[in-house]
Amino acid sequence: MEFTRRGAIAISAGFVAVLMLPARMAKAAVDEKIAAFTGGASVGSGGITLTTPEIAENGNTVPIEVNAPGATEILVLASGNPTPDVCSVKFGPLAGSQSLSTRIRLAGTQDVVAIAKMADGSFVQAANTVKVTIGGCGG
Repeated sequence: MEFTRRGAIAISAGFVAVLMLPARMAKAAVDEKIAAFTGGASVGSGGITLTTPEIAENGNTVPIEVNAPGATEILVLASGNPTPDVCSVKFGPLAGSQSLSTRIRLAGTQDVVAIAKMADGSFVQAANTVKVTIGGCGG
């Protein structure tokens, strides 16, 4: 078998395409989760605050805080994890504040997305990128 430059380029292009598939599938999974949560409604911005570290030294314990005054439900997703669902929290009418604080596990550098369903039925979203220096789940 003769190995040519054209053959090497074709193999390289195929390899890159295969590497890009998990990223596309992860993005599609996050989009599906958002669509399921919102019922296909449009998602705005503002009215929700997502606080994450810019750089996480350890992906096993990344602290996050979500504050959405007036929200009835909050969904948190990690776009690069094998399973993007992080948590979903519902607030009753007697909730003192509509906020959550927890530590999550991240597989690597990725976006953390928080979507809040507001009392009027609208949806708002906030997203931050967290750079992970040591792998967490699956890393």
